[in-house]
Amino acid sequence: MIYLITGGERSGKSTYAQNLALQLSDSPIYVATARKWDSDFQNRIDRHQQERDDRWTNIEKEKYLSEIDFSGKTALIDCVTLWLTNFFVDHKNNVSLSLEEAKKEFLSIANQENTTLIIVTNEIGMGVHAATEIGRKFTELQGWMNQFLASNADEVVLMVSGIPVKIKGENSKF
Repeated sequence: MIYLITGGERSGKSTYAQNLALQLSDSPIYVATARKWDSDFQNRIDRHQQERDDRWTNIEKEKYLSEIDFSGKTALIDCVTLWLTNFFVDHKNNVSLSLEEAKKEFLSIANQENTTLIIVTNEIGMGVHAATEIGRKFTELQGWMNQFLASNADEVVLMVSGIPVKIKGENSKF
């Protein structure tokens, strides 16, 4: 089962996803995709880790999610935007190469047996038009990856001001 939780910044995505993971499992995995860019970002990572109790298994994985054994487990991947940033930076802003590698990694974990994935992503294309060429390229990368993830997800939830709106899955039109 694959759940995709999407929405804007501070829309409640992570809180919703964490609650869902705990409803589905007594011991979910939390996969943090953030790269430790600086001490401020490390503080953010530390704060997020402290928000989760001992029911969680925390794994930090910047890019290669296929190295994790998800079989028979419930895992929350937070978040696609930071994960894609790592590919984008490492591939010197090459959208095609970043997208190809990210799709390959996703398919490798989506095909693991008896796995429940809860994936958090951002709808950055719904905001202000990016001021730089690199920003516009990344917005394209994020949008294409979100479309790919949504097409593979069993359920998609759009978070709006802390309210979940199911846009794909059981009891939705699509």
